[in-house]
This record gives sequence, C-alpha cells and structure tokens, in this order.
Amino acid sequence: MYESFYNLTEKPFNLSPDPSFYYGSKEHNRVLAYLRYGINQGEGFIVVSGDIGAGKTTLIGALLEELCKTEEIIAAQLVTTQLEPDDLLKMVAGSFGLRYEGLSKSELLKEIEGFLFKQADEGKRVLLIVDEAQNLQHHSLEELRMLSNFQHKKRSLLQSFMLGQAEFRDTLRAPNQEQFRQRIIASYHLGPMEKAETQKYIEHRLKVAGWRGDPRITNEAYAVIYEYSEGIPRRINTLCDRLFLYAFTEEAHEIDDELVRSVVDELDEEIHFSRSENESPAVSTQRSYRVSQVDRSDMSLEERVERLEEIVDNAAALIQSLLK
Repeated sequence: MYESFYNLTEKPFNLSPDPSFYYGSKEHNRVLAYLRYGINQGEGFIVVSGDIGAGKTTLIGALLEELCKTEEIIAAQLVTTQLEPDDLLKMVAGSFGLRYEGLSKSELLKEIEGFLFKQADEGKRVLLIVDEAQNLQHHSLEELRMLSNFQHKKRSLLQSFMLGQAEFRDTLRAPNQEQFRQRIIASYHLGPMEKAETQKYIEHRLKVAGWRGDPRITNEAYAVIYEYSEGIPRRINTLCDRLFLYAFTEEAHEIDDELVRSVVDELDEEIHFSRSENESPAVSTQRSYRVSQVDRSDMSLEERVERLEEIVDNAAALIQSLLK
C-alpha cells in the first residue's frame, strides 16, 4: 500500500525470509564464514543457534543461493517438529526426493544410503540443512548422527547444518549428547545487530526496494527503532513495516522519533513486543507513551488507512473517466 506513495518497487520489510534482501552484518558474515568452512571440510555437523528472528533462515537462504551456482553439492532443507526417529528418516528421504511411504526403517536407511553412494560416484556431495533443530529429541539427533556414519573411500557421504534457537545449545550440552558433540566441527551463536548496523540494515532493505530518501528517517528515529527492536532483524521488520504504513496514512515524508514511539505503542497493545526481563524500569516507562501524545489526528490507524484507500480509489476513478 505505502510502496507506491514512496515510489518503492516492493515491500522492503516482509517478515518471510528473502535472500535478495540479505544484509551481511558482522555477525551474519561471520556465520557465513563458518558455514563455508564447513562445506570445505565436507563432513560432520555445523551448528548455528540464535534468538528468534535473528536471521538464521535468511542467512541459510543466502548460502543456498551460492550453492545453486555449483552442481557439485546437492542440498536439501527440512524444518523439524516433534518427530519420532522413523518420521525424521522419512523427512530426510522426502527432502531429497526419495521414496519413503510404506518403507520400514531398514528399507528407509537402505534407500538413503543408496542415494548417498550414487551422488558420491557422480562426484557430488550431499548437504542436509535442518532448521528449528531445537525441536529434535535425543533419539532423532541420534538418527542424524548415524546417518553421518555413511562413508565412501574414507569420505563422509552426508554433511549436516543444524539451525536452532538458543535452547538447542542446552540440548547439545546434555550428557547423553557426547557422541553427537564429537561430530560438531564448528558452532556459532548468532546474536543481535549493533546500533550502527541496525541503521545500515534498514537502509539496505530500503535501497533494495528502490528507496531514494523518501521518507527521510531522522537519527533520533533510528535510535528509537534500535531501542525497541534490540537489533533483532524480525523485530526491525515488524516495526518498520508498520512504521511506513503509519507514515503513509499521515502522508508524512519524514519519520521522526515521536512517530516511531507512537507506532511502538500500537504494537505493544497488539503484543508484538514484550519488555525484556532485564529491561530497566526507566525504559519500561518509556513504553507507556500513548498514541494521543503524538498522533496527528483523532482517527485510528485503521480509519486513516480506509480514508486513504477511499481517496486513492476516487482518484483512480477520476483518471479513468478523464482518459475516456
């Protein structure tokens, strides 16, 4: 909706991961270096953990785009839930396009092993990317470890990247995961972006979407965005998407700190954000700003959107009538 008003080519702050918007922050580039290192090693497990919305899936999407340029690596990605061991094997088989329905566990293992040996004979390597790995139980992790045992000419036939939320690290620290830990060749925890990188991240996504400085975003606005998003990409996207919608309804060509606070206040009421456990009372008090303090009208956001939609529709109808 606000794209045309600000002459953008597309929405810059979609919540769904999009590799074309990938921004290489210091943290994300470091993780990519770990992943590339793992690919060069060609064996074992690479573990990447991070907070919710830290950008793990987008980062992997960027890596997969790189891998698409080579035919030497066959990569598949699966998102896990609470799975039984046999279900995990079926998902692994299905992710590589193998048959799995009606097969016993031994038949599934034979199907996967045959596929791995076939790729190795053709000079290809197989990479399995497991997302939401914090959902995996011990028995499922054990199945993945057993799959990593498949070898051909002293070379591992399957390599796995494990992506999970912070609690996945606790799972791996458990005493019964010693054998799995011994197969991990590198691990990294993806943290939030710093204040300066948050601004660069926002400007990067805007420029990808065709931004030419309209609306102007003040330094004070960037500071408030960082304060409330805490440098987490998904929080930044949620806030900035609503921020641009709000600015559009106000027909604003400058986004300042008061406008950001009014949007954060709306999001707080919708439970998009919650105060961190260690957040100071002073910061918490800042969240009590009411929309009425900075609102430019008595209408709600929904009412302003409806009004602007009506104006746009009327203008379109007038143009069409003139063209006739």
